[in-house]
Amino acid sequence: MEEGSQLSATTSRIIPLALPKGTEKVCELCQRRAKLLCNKCRVTFYCDAEHQQADWAGIHGRICQLLIPIRTTTLYSLQGAEHFEMQLKKTELIEICRLEAQRKLSERKHYEALPAAQFCLRCSIDIHGHCTVQAVPAYLLLAEANMGLGNLGLVAELLSQVEWVVLKSPDCGHTLRRQLHRSLGLLHTVTGNLEAALFNFANYIYFASEEYGPESAVTCQGYFLMADVFAKQGKMTITRSLYSTVIQTWHVHLSKLVQAHVQNVQTPCMLLEHSYDKSQHAEVDEMLRTILEFEEKNSTQDSGQIAVVTHCRAMLWFLRGDNFKAAGFGSTALQTSQLIPNHDLTECIQSLLQLVSSLQTDPHPKSG
Repeated sequence: MEEGSQLSATTSRIIPLALPKGTEKVCELCQRRAKLLCNKCRVTFYCDAEHQQADWAGIHGRICQLLIPIRTTTLYSLQGAEHFEMQLKKTELIEICRLEAQRKLSERKHYEALPAAQFCLRCSIDIHGHCTVQAVPAYLLLAEANMGLGNLGLVAELLSQVEWVVLKSPDCGHTLRRQLHRSLGLLHTVTGNLEAALFNFANYIYFASEEYGPESAVTCQGYFLMADVFAKQGKMTITRSLYSTVIQTWHVHLSKLVQAHVQNVQTPCMLLEHSYDKSQHAEVDEMLRTILEFEEKNSTQDSGQIAVVTHCRAMLWFLRGDNFKAAGFGSTALQTSQLIPNHDLTECIQSLLQLVSSLQTDPHPKSG
């Protein structure tokens, strides 16, 4: 209630007679006729309070004041050096919106990601044009947000636009091609076209391998996505094999990060920042949780696999800074590994638990 009151206080009703003759303001989110004005920047408009609040929570709260020079244009500001400075400010806004949309999408907050993705695309088109490679990242963000909201028709339109741009741009990099095939694969998975989904995920793996190598954490996400499709097709042997690849890749990756953290190499914070993006924590943990649930439901449980997955989750939460959860998953991993004679992970798990115990001054530390 307090937040709603605060947000309402930031708007006022538009007085049509106060607008220049022949102009009409439209809603920031839906482009319908606007009735409300943001009192803080006075250059952003909304059709109703719901859209104003959604935009504020999604992105406007971060960029409100940055919009004033962008939207208060004059003939002078559209010329020479002033025009160049205006383009730089829009480029800055694109980056802010891109990062904010990515963060919210990684947290599965699709509705909140929508305003940031929309504004990112609007600025990208304004600077680079509709059908340009530079606008592709914004199209993909908007497609992912709408996919999470179930707007599959719009997603298909957006991805079709991206496909056309990529097709006519032979020099388009591996990153955009990889992201496009991931989005197409997810769309086909949701709509039930599983063979097309597998084709696109295979392409995702190819471009990820070209960019990062076949054993990278990025590449293995493609294996995970393919495994999900094979599971839907009832091909459990293939699914389990792909899941095993994903587990082993992440186990090696996380083990290196923990080792670097423990040894306190020259700049461990920078190393972790570049090797493990905390904004992707929820996505990685969900992936590991899905694999763990699959293995636990399997009629022929593989205790070794369960031990590896739970050890991965323990390391993941340790890197996140939640020693309480790290200890919980670490204990489960240790108990499972001890059921297997001479299991080679037991010593590593014990070392992690000892490290967590030495750091665990508060029994319920806050997550980072």
